[in-house]
Amino acid sequence: MRQPAAGAASRKPRASTHVFRVRLEPRVYRDIEIQSGKSLYDLAAAIVRTFGFDLDHAFGFFSTLDYHLFDSPIRYELFADLDPDPDSQSRSVKRTKVAEAFPEIGGKMQFLFDYGDDWRFQVEVIGLGEKAAKARYPKVLAEVGKASPQYPDPDEDDEDA
Repeated sequence: MRQPAAGAASRKPRASTHVFRVRLEPRVYRDIEIQSGKSLYDLAAAIVRTFGFDLDHAFGFFSTLDYHLFDSPIRYELFADLDPDPDSQSRSVKRTKVAEAFPEIGGKMQFLFDYGDDWRFQVEVIGLGEKAAKARYPKVLAEVGKASPQYPDPDEDDEDA
């Protein structure tokens, strides 16, 4: 029987994190740190919660950063988990790890939340780190600007008229 290399048994795999800058508008963004082994579903939940939204709609991550995101060569959508279609080009958000979809610093995708209201966020990896002992993730590292409400108060529109 082969013995492990000296010190190999005592080494633990590095527990890593990804740091994202998530922009809703040029001057409205959040920096979020999440464990690299978490799913894109977990990242989506963190993004939505950080901007004060409810996770009550379908969503997806798309490699195309312009308006034509449905032409994206790489896409991860909740629909791939809810109603798998063998002909779909979309990949699973629940089975795809953050580190797989965003392998390096500078990696960007567009996050579309609520296909009806069309909330679009630019998601960029701005750093990689190591998980701190006893730290809770995901965690918000920075909040810049005030996000629009997910569901604007219809009475406010009447007051502006």
